[in-house]
Amino acid sequence: MNETYYAGTYWGPRKESPEECARRMEIFLANLRDVDPAFASWCQPGKSRKDALKRPIEPNRAGLAKLMLRGKDRVFEDLGFRFSAWNGVDDDYDATGFDVHCGGYTDAVRNTCVFTLPGRGPLADRVLTASVLAGLLRASAVAWEPHWGVAASHAHGKLIDARSVKGAPRIGWVMYLANHCGAVPPLPAPVRIEPVADRGTLIVLTSERFTATNPEHAALAERVWELLDRAGLLKPVQPVTS
Repeated sequence: MNETYYAGTYWGPRKESPEECARRMEIFLANLRDVDPAFASWCQPGKSRKDALKRPIEPNRAGLAKLMLRGKDRVFEDLGFRFSAWNGVDDDYDATGFDVHCGGYTDAVRNTCVFTLPGRGPLADRVLTASVLAGLLRASAVAWEPHWGVAASHAHGKLIDARSVKGAPRIGWVMYLANHCGAVPPLPAPVRIEPVADRGTLIVLTSERFTATNPEHAALAERVWELLDRAGLLKPVQPVTS
């Protein structure tokens, strides 16, 4: 069975207005256009594909702020805003979307930006690469300023989740760590380390597709886990409230 993949970034409580979240979303959408053509345009989810295609997301701040307000929790203000998007592709295997939860400032929820990625076919072959996944995490890091992020297979993610401390960064094919998490130590080849502006660091385990069933990949992830943990980078992130 082919492994399926996801990409996500995560950050703690951060109180932000719908206008501030819209500003970040505007930057995010602009950055995504440079990652891959599949991420150039988005629709709001609908009851059907036909309905969704009638609801394109305009990447301007005023319109995005209105969409943020539509996703506001009507009971608990501190839960922030929810925003979802879909790329409009008809084939379920090629469909791509993302869900953002932002502006929340309670420990009851996590602020996140998580991608559902294509499972197989030509688009998956193009998107499920180290360079594109690194681009997704980079775009998210610049716009949302998360604490950490990961792009990984669901199979490997389940193995990691069973061993990880709740709220701590996860190991995966491509990872992102904010600068305040600590300095990334030297890592063994073929691992690649890339700075992300003044935000943090990307860690790419391998340029080839990472799979949980590949013993070499699993061993490499284990070694990187040990080195990052020894450097104190895999501890639960302290909430940020401002």
